[in-house]
Amino acid sequence: MQVSVDRDRCCSSGMCVMNAPAVFDQDDRDSLVRLRQTTVLPEQFDDVRLAAELCPGQAITVTEDGTAQPGA
Repeated sequence: MQVSVDRDRCCSSGMCVMNAPAVFDQDDRDSLVRLRQTTVLPEQFDDVRLAAELCPGQAITVTEDGTAQPGA
């Protein structure tokens, strides 16, 4: 699983950080999402999928098996 973010779509809700803090963080200057890592470990898959699903701006894209799934 790979994960990417679109900071232009981020609305700074923090849902990503609350659900997958090892993968996502918020920038101190503008509170927009930033990635801590782009390759997700198997034990983080469920948390990252949930973060993508709950993102109100649909700023998170999860890629599994070569297929990108915006907002998972």
